[in-house]
Amino acid sequence: MKSSPLALVLLLSLSACETRVEEDGDAPATSESETVEVESPCVPVVFEETALTHCTADPAIHAIRMAESDAEGKPYRSFATYAAARGADDAPVAFAVNGGMFDENGHAIGYYVEDGERLQRLNRAKGPGNFHMLPNGVFFGDASENWQVWDTERFFTDVDSRPEFGTQSGPMLVLAGELHPAISPEGDSVRIRNGVGVDPGGRAHFVISEEPVSFGRFARYFRDVAGTANALFLDGTVSQLWDPAKGRMDYRADIGPMIVVEMRENGE
Repeated sequence: MKSSPLALVLLLSLSACETRVEEDGDAPATSESETVEVESPCVPVVFEETALTHCTADPAIHAIRMAESDAEGKPYRSFATYAAARGADDAPVAFAVNGGMFDENGHAIGYYVEDGERLQRLNRAKGPGNFHMLPNGVFFGDASENWQVWDTERFFTDVDSRPEFGTQSGPMLVLAGELHPAISPEGDSVRIRNGVGVDPGGRAHFVISEEPVSFGRFARYFRDVAGTANALFLDGTVSQLWDPAKGRMDYRADIGPMIVVEMRENGE
């Protein structure tokens, strides 16, 4: 008999939120200046015996931006490098995740908009790999409102003005409440994965697995627990989370674009 989603989601110990490192690498240190004295929007959960971390961005108190490269066009490639480049007047970071496929240099390979500037056009091509497991999709919106996850063809047809941020990835995990048609309920491919979906209230749900997970199980979490009608796979294997409130800054390999969730002063 199938259990209810709430029965499947259990709190983990705080040890689940400690920084992950590769066995042969060192995690970047988190300085005191990077720590935000606020409650973390990220909570550890267990779903179908798999440990996940679920971070929620609320447009009432958060803003979202993309970050890929510095002023000279050099990709940051890690949260530590990006954190060091932030200015004293920048809004506090609530959390950040890597967000979207990228090339060997760290540049986005799909649609990418940062601070209202489009740096990569929408990619509608067919090809190999997860990105081209059609339909793929776009996570986009204005900094503090109208956050959406749409499949690429809907985005191409219906979006007529440039959002303030946007990142394309693939595949879609959930479309209109149904799992991606090419995703099996429990496939053989299990990896560390992260993704994003937006619920009917406009909140963005970012989930990262703390252990390898199948596409099917990962997609079901967005559909059955996060309650997102549409959800997008962001990346696998190198998926990482920066959670300043808990002193967590992952590093397992160089990354590309980052989705940065910042605190809004007084919710404005």
